[in-house]
Amino acid sequence: YAPLSQRIGRRVPVLAGGLVATLALWSVVVFVPGLPRAALVALLLALSLAAGAFILVFAFAKESVPARLAGTASGITNMGVMLGGMVMQPLVGFALDRSGGTLVAGAHRGYDFAAYRSSFALTFAWGAASLALLALARDTRCRQLA
Repeated sequence: YAPLSQRIGRRVPVLAGGLVATLALWSVVVFVPGLPRAALVALLLALSLAAGAFILVFAFAKESVPARLAGTASGITNMGVMLGGMVMQPLVGFALDRSGGTLVAGAHRGYDFAAYRSSFALTFAWGAASLALLALARDTRCRQLA
């Protein structure tokens, strides 16, 4: 993604494109029941490639602040990246637990497709919030702004 971003001289469109592609592919995985295994593997592979655009947030953050604050911006950006997983995993688990899955082998819960679909739909809210915030950001044009 960095070479493409550098070639067009913009960060925001590449980040937004990666996020939109990620959400589109994730929607197929989450909302289409009964996908054949080969299709699911292909979708997950494509999803991982699309999601890789997120790495541009580090360059974007570094370029968005005065050079003397680039290290701080990178650290805060990394904290934000980690926060996503830290927040979303328990939220999805909580939503699954609220769906009332069934007991399996007397101890473990089993969930149907509908429970997973509604629980993983939380990721779309996270993605939509990310896209909305990205729309408010000023593109750095691949240069240090300050």
